[in-house]
Amino acid sequence: MKWEGQEQSENVEDRRGETGGGGGFGGSGIGGRHIGLGTIAIALVAGWVFGINPLTVLGLLSGQGGGAPMVQQAPTGPAPRPPAEDKAAQFVSIVLRDTEKVWGQIFQASGSTYQAPKLDIYRRAIGTACGTGQSAQGPFYCPGDRKVYIDLSFFDEMSSRLGAPGEFARAYVIAHEVGHHVQNLMGITGKVDALRSRETEAQANAVSVRVELQADCLAGVWAHHSQQSKGWLESGDIESALNAANQIGDDTLQRKARGTVVPESFTHGTSQQRMTWFKRGFDSGTVNQCNTFESRL
Repeated sequence: MKWEGQEQSENVEDRRGETGGGGGFGGSGIGGRHIGLGTIAIALVAGWVFGINPLTVLGLLSGQGGGAPMVQQAPTGPAPRPPAEDKAAQFVSIVLRDTEKVWGQIFQASGSTYQAPKLDIYRRAIGTACGTGQSAQGPFYCPGDRKVYIDLSFFDEMSSRLGAPGEFARAYVIAHEVGHHVQNLMGITGKVDALRSRETEAQANAVSVRVELQADCLAGVWAHHSQQSKGWLESGDIESALNAANQIGDDTLQRKARGTVVPESFTHGTSQQRMTWFKRGFDSGTVNQCNTFESRL
């Protein structure tokens, strides 16, 4: 992926100097606590090393069980830009800037105005409008403050524990979280939140799967338009994103952890579904091809 030297976003905030420590998190995504990719990695490690059911670990990490989670206050005031020599932060900033350009053009073509999200880089823990976020949950989006949050150590986790190396795999993760922001701007987040509050856990999980698959598809839409305008993808880049989607499918994660699969507990979709919807967005470059809510999965 030929990204170096590209334009960077002005919406990246470096809050690593003001965060750290903290207890559990109350980070909220759509319809409750948001489970990021890093949370799943921690659950897998617990399953492999200690023989603990990963689903139990996921519940504890998301504050479902045990004592009430400690809450860290959301930071206020401006934050500095990342240092120029920080290549990982530079990469994030460049990818974010490209999502701003692509979604700005797509929204403009539909007669709307795209409102770009802020992206906060943090370390270990950070207060958000959705509660306290922890690095264990991986990158996440908070609709309450319209921000994407990333602890850059997650990129190392992708390579070492999730088996998903590659720069474009990282770009896919960022684009997926921006996809949640697009859903929020389109009014999908609010509608789904209201729907989930009236459903059983299994039904709510099924809705979450459609939400996450749509974000995968929207990440593919971004990649389509980004490649058309920049031509910065190289041989193997799309494959690295598809591999990342494959490695973080619910069925693959559960099978690695315990050797069994519990479909009713899925919240993000199977490996095949995640790859299919990313590829659908990439091949079409069209948002209306990402209607997971009216499609047969």
